[in-house]
Amino acid sequence: MRIDFTTSAGLRLLLTELHYAGPGAWRHDPDAADLMDYAAHKYAALARKHGLEPEDAAYAAFDVLRTDAVRRANDPWAVTTRAVQIAVIAEERGNGLLCSTHQARRAEVSINHDAERFSDRETSVLEYHPAFHTPPEVDDLLGPEDQVAVQPGSAVDVSEAFEMTVQLFTALGWPDQAIRHAIDYIAARLIDSGNRATTHEGLRKDRVALVALDLPQPTWSTLLTVVLGNPRADYEHTKRGHGIWYRFLIGEKPHDLLRQDDLIRAISSTAPTIDPRSRLEKVLTDVA
Repeated sequence: MRIDFTTSAGLRLLLTELHYAGPGAWRHDPDAADLMDYAAHKYAALARKHGLEPEDAAYAAFDVLRTDAVRRANDPWAVTTRAVQIAVIAEERGNGLLCSTHQARRAEVSINHDAERFSDRETSVLEYHPAFHTPPEVDDLLGPEDQVAVQPGSAVDVSEAFEMTVQLFTALGWPDQAIRHAIDYIAARLIDSGNRATTHEGLRKDRVALVALDLPQPTWSTLLTVVLGNPRADYEHTKRGHGIWYRFLIGEKPHDLLRQDDLIRAISSTAPTIDPRSRLEKVLTDVA
């Protein structure tokens, strides 16, 4: 006699029989096969809602139905449905975050946005992401030597600050592509953290960046400090703590920064060596 597993009582009965039937019961019992077909159909809409196939939901249901918690529950179908819902949500988040389902279940991971390329949006990330929208900030307790003057209407948008940063570095010896790639990398991490100090600390230990950007550790550390600011607490409200990116955002210009000898030395002394052929081409172009 076939068991009506569509009811909670029938499901509990079938699960109990499969549990005590021993190894191979789920593979050979015809009711078990029908149960999985029913689960795939039952949770098909839930799976598609989260960008998955019905078979993915059936697999999640299979994992749950074999547990003691479902077999002993007052309402096995209710417990199964909730467990499948959690599983498919975690699977969807894992696919979006490019991580495992196990990691996607963690709250500190799942709160992040899905991975995306800069080219996925028509509008530049520098324009719309709040991490780059820094309002002018002046602390009245600063000394005159560290005060960041903000003139009304002088602030620039993020794309302008980005370009001024590139211009400053290239004027002091950095190859254009090298600094652009480095700034893009820093910008991507700043988007995730939304905080300059946190971004600085994370990137300082980022070995992948050193390989991807082909920069030595001292050069990378100096670049982070110049662009994002010195993370030390006693520099928090000073020009050195703000970094040049922030200073450009509030209206300072490259020629203002060129008056700082220590900043010029820091940038020029860490400029990556240009390939000899590129240097020769530049010289020939200048001569022509």
